[in-house]
Amino acid sequence: MIQTKMMGLIAALGMLSAKLIAAEPAKVEIDQPKAYQVIQREGFEPQRASIHEPEGPELGFADVVFRAPRPEGVKGDWQYRLVLHEHGFGETYEWHLFDVGTDEKQLKGLLEVPAGGWYRLEIRCVNDEETTAAGTVAAIGVGEVFVVAGQSYAGGWNDDVLKVADPSQAVSTYDWEAKTWRVANDPPPHNGEGGSIWPALGDMLVPTLRVPVAFVNVSVGATSSTKWAPDGPLHKRLCQVGREIGLFRAVLWQQGESDVIEKTPAETYVKNVREIRDAASEAWGFEPPWLLAKSTLHPTVYKDPIGERRIRGAIDELWSVPGFRPGPDTDLLGGDNRGGPNSRRHFSAVGQRRAALLWFVALWNELQQQTVKE
Repeated sequence: MIQTKMMGLIAALGMLSAKLIAAEPAKVEIDQPKAYQVIQREGFEPQRASIHEPEGPELGFADVVFRAPRPEGVKGDWQYRLVLHEHGFGETYEWHLFDVGTDEKQLKGLLEVPAGGWYRLEIRCVNDEETTAAGTVAAIGVGEVFVVAGQSYAGGWNDDVLKVADPSQAVSTYDWEAKTWRVANDPPPHNGEGGSIWPALGDMLVPTLRVPVAFVNVSVGATSSTKWAPDGPLHKRLCQVGREIGLFRAVLWQQGESDVIEKTPAETYVKNVREIRDAASEAWGFEPPWLLAKSTLHPTVYKDPIGERRIRGAIDELWSVPGFRPGPDTDLLGGDNRGGPNSRRHFSAVGQRRAALLWFVALWNELQQQTVKE
């Protein structure tokens, strides 16, 4: 009798275990969007997104591409939700239905995501109130994306290795070799072992704009405008990375020192930079503005005021050409803003932060003007 009861109990436990196993949702490995990716927002209305309206449609949105392998045998309605991180911008959005298409191998759809983040993205498939599949992306954001190009002052060749300090940590960068995103702590991916100006700039932009910001850095030290010519390796990478990240707000161009060294004529510099931009826009299929910094001063390498004026004049001319916009005049930052012989010989720690402040002013002005026109 005891043996019979024991066998019955074992059988019941086995059935319960089988039910529990059967009820475990299939795991969905999400390919797109990626963790810590920032997607460029649309629909931003700066004239309405004031301090009196901290959230809302005037901050914009994005239709975020979703892709994942389709788990076998899973049926039901697909849903997603956005869970706001602590210190993030925006709010939590509960479950919404979305269409994943009919491809037997892949789930693919568009998720309407309000500007803000970081959000944890959760997706699930529900059949008769039972979750049959589920997946998660740790953090995504919808905000402002910038491509950074130029030479070493734009890269990780400055004195202070900076970390993102804003509590949201919503400043991101893209590793174009690994095809991954991460918080934009220095050094930038594949761009020197020192510090940059971009974490400090992100710390200024994020709490002001109330959305995540990303800097996708493809700059290369000691490169003249000729090195960025169309069909060259640097230009090809610029185009490829731009295609990979999708839409972005602008290109931030911090370059000019090598053209001073090479004594590039002003008309040649203008021609080179226009060709770089035109070919990149054709490759991307849209025309983001290029914000050009006046970046010709390199006091630990040369003293050439005539050459500096020549390239500065070329940049002045480019600022008046459609498709280009004024960036900051970082040549104003001399003295203690520059590293000495025992440093990395670019911006000093204080210079990095002051350069970031100058870029903040340029980007703030650009965002107010550009989005009003859209």
